[in-house]
Amino acid sequence: MIKVLLIDDHEMVRLGVSSYLSIQPDIEVIGEAENGKIGYEQALALRPDIIMMDLVMDVMDGIESTKAIMAEWPEAKIIIVTSFIDDEKVYPALEAGAASYMLKTSTASQIADAIRSTFKGETILEPEVTGKMMERLTKKQHHALHDDLTKRENEILLLIAQGNSNQEIADALFITLKTVKTHVSNILAKLDVEDRTQAAIYAFKHHLIR
Repeated sequence: MIKVLLIDDHEMVRLGVSSYLSIQPDIEVIGEAENGKIGYEQALALRPDIIMMDLVMDVMDGIESTKAIMAEWPEAKIIIVTSFIDDEKVYPALEAGAASYMLKTSTASQIADAIRSTFKGETILEPEVTGKMMERLTKKQHHALHDDLTKRENEILLLIAQGNSNQEIADALFITLKTVKTHVSNILAKLDVEDRTQAAIYAFKHHLIR
């Protein structure tokens, strides 16, 4: 039997899911929790095969509960079941360690199938979630480090690449030396380089300056 723990703040949702799973020959609901904190405590006490986790709950939400469970029990298999599909929910949940991500619009049989698949070690994602992940991956692949530079930081990077000192940059832009040093530090961090020379090489390599 696949032992399941339900964590959801809506009693009717827990009742509906539990009722359907109870008639499955290979799935058994061994516990329920109304918020992430109680769910975290029950997960560690019961050690279910699968944890079904809602996201938006009082006391402790699903993301924090997932993080807490995974920190204490890295082998836990958590399926997020929620109504939310926005980036602010999907990626933090997956990064926290959730194995699968389902929507509450899924049918009962789809949820049961997701439980079985996740139990086997597979990752189940709703088509909408998969689409968002591919969209985010595509944007990330086309994102360059210098895209994060501000207009002022780009100006200073150009002057660095031209061989200007911090004082010369300060004089050229009519800003203080301290401000220049702060901008240079930010530029090095954003470009992931160690010094001004590497920053200048980056600028030439990416055709930011002739």
